[in-house]
This record gives sequence, C-alpha cells and structure tokens, in this order.
Amino acid sequence: MKLSRFAALSSTLLLGAVLAFTGAGQVQAAEAAALDYVALGDSYSSGLGAGPYDSASGNCKRSNKAYPSLWAAANAPSSFAFTACSGARTGDVTGSQLGPVNSGTDLVSITVGGNDAGFADVMTTCVLQSEASCVARVNTARAYVDNTLPGQLDSVYNAISAKAPAAEVVVIGYPRFYQLSGTCVVGLSEVERSAINGAADHLNTLLAKRAADHGYRFADVTGPFTGHEICSPSTWLHSVTFPIGESYHPTAQGQSGGYLPAFSSAV
Repeated sequence: MKLSRFAALSSTLLLGAVLAFTGAGQVQAAEAAALDYVALGDSYSSGLGAGPYDSASGNCKRSNKAYPSLWAAANAPSSFAFTACSGARTGDVTGSQLGPVNSGTDLVSITVGGNDAGFADVMTTCVLQSEASCVARVNTARAYVDNTLPGQLDSVYNAISAKAPAAEVVVIGYPRFYQLSGTCVVGLSEVERSAINGAADHLNTLLAKRAADHGYRFADVTGPFTGHEICSPSTWLHSVTFPIGESYHPTAQGQSGGYLPAFSSAV
C-alpha cells in the first residue's frame, strides 16, 4: 500500500515528539485535523444498542455514541462521513456505503462479516432451540467463515483500496459474548456459550488474516471486553432485550470503553 498522508503525518508526529516534547499535543491535534475519515460497516459500527439514534439514518440506527462518532468528536478530523448501517453485509458495504470514499480519504474503519456468517440466526437458534441445534448452527456458521466469507471480505477490501489507495484502513473485530462460569443462572448452557465464544474467535482470526493480507490494521476488541461480557458483573453487551434488534450488541459503555480504545490504538 502506498504511503498515505496519514502515515506521513504519523512520522511528523514522532519527529516532533522527539525534538519538542512539550509541543506533541499540538502536533497530534494538527495530525487529526488533517484527516478525512470514513466509517463503514454493520451495526457494531453504526452503534445499534448504544442509542439514541440519528433519525435521519433510519433503519441504519447510527448513534453519536458509536465509536466512529466518538473518535471524530474527540479528534476533529477535517471531514467525517458515517455510512455504517445496522444489518449490513459485505455486499451492502460495496453496494451502498462507499460513496464518500475517494482518493483523498486518509482513514477508513470497518466492521463487517458477522451478518454474512448468520449472526442473527445463530443467536435465534441458540435461544429458542436445543443445545444440539445451537451447536450445529454455530458449526454451520464456522464453515461459512472458512469457505465463503474470505472471498466476500476480499471484495470489500479490494473495493476500498481501489477508491482510496492511500488510506489507512482499520478492520475491527467482534467481542466474545459470554463470560463462562459467570453470573448467569438462566439462559443458554455453558456448552452453547462456549460454542458462540469460539465462533467469535474464529471469525476474528479470519478478519485479522484478511486485513493483514491487504495491508490493513486489525483492532481486536476481545481484550477491552474481557470482564465485561454477558454474565459478567459489569456487562458492556445487551443480552436478549427489547427492542429485540439491540440484543447482543454493545451498550454505550461498550462503544466508549471497548470499541473506541481499540480503534484509537490502531490509529
């Protein structure tokens, strides 16, 4: 990938910190202000579960408490386009979210792949059907991640690179949902919870590999969410909730305490 304006500015920041430590904060602010940032992806980027939602975003459920909005508010980039949409799959990103991405784009963030692998159906099956049915559905999703999702991710990443060849792209993963042997006394079995956690790890492994193969950075959120999964004393994820669509999505604290630090560190 070509050296981007973002990378060049990062070098300037490092040199400035060495030569004039007291001015580092000012240089960092100038660096962020020079960025054109586009946030793509699914509900984990749009902020579903964090609320409240921008009425203009409709069913995309974009929230100013989502990590892209929080990062933009804190860093004041020169431009910020937020096209992530709840329910988005890889084809939705390439089909309807890439409009703001162009040769002047410096920074792109994206979460995508969970819906392609059948996230919602996995959770519905596990909540409503037997343990055996849950594990079987999880294994079907894992097979999809192995056999079909890599090509779909490549299509998205290639489309981003074609439109913004100099941009830094940060691919962000998904948290484990459950703290095993946690505080939950009802609901899914430990076998089901473990299978779901394993599937999240499996998906993250693929996302990290495909990101690296395209020269992108991968931001892993499993660390920040450790101790804040469902069945923990301080969860940052909704369990089954109403409205039902917010189930198994990060709360506002999950966005600010989990996703935002992971993204910021990658940037």
